[in-house]
Amino acid sequence: MHKEISNALQVLKEGGLILYPTDTVWGIGCDATNPEAVKKVFELKERQDSKALICLVADDRMLGRYVKEIPKVAYDLFDVSEDPITIIYDDAQNLAANLIAEDNSIAIRIPDDDFCFQLIRRFGKPIVSTSANLSSQPTPKSFKEIAPLILKGVDYVVNLNREKICTKPSSIIKLSANGKVKIIR
Repeated sequence: MHKEISNALQVLKEGGLILYPTDTVWGIGCDATNPEAVKKVFELKERQDSKALICLVADDRMLGRYVKEIPKVAYDLFDVSEDPITIIYDDAQNLAANLIAEDNSIAIRIPDDDFCFQLIRRFGKPIVSTSANLSSQPTPKSFKEIAPLILKGVDYVVNLNREKICTKPSSIIKLSANGKVKIIR
């Protein structure tokens, strides 16, 4: 795993794209603070940049650097959720502008995956995590289902967990600063 983390870190630092296993599905990733790298993700996925992307942080301390105010209920959700959960927060900050939604919100997950945790912790910044598919195609459930165009379009493919089968992506919940909670998926 150490070699894979080192290789992925090098690509992230250079503004490149990685294809990597997460706690949910295989993801296309890049430096979430680099607008040029984020633009490459939208282009690869053939996705409109008006559709926001998810990013991953290592822990709640890192989360606090990219969201102005973390609603208290978020900590409760972290504690009780047994499945991966992505939370949409108001008032994103310190991220690439083209990663943030038009309403200034951002979708962030703290992954329960050792590779992701170690990679993000060593990188020291959030990493984009969007499913490894073209915008109009279904999310691949395994590495074998990833389209050749995606495989060729990234700068590095992590060589871990290629046999993993993913049954579903994370839940998505929007937590507004005003206390409103909305389940998206």
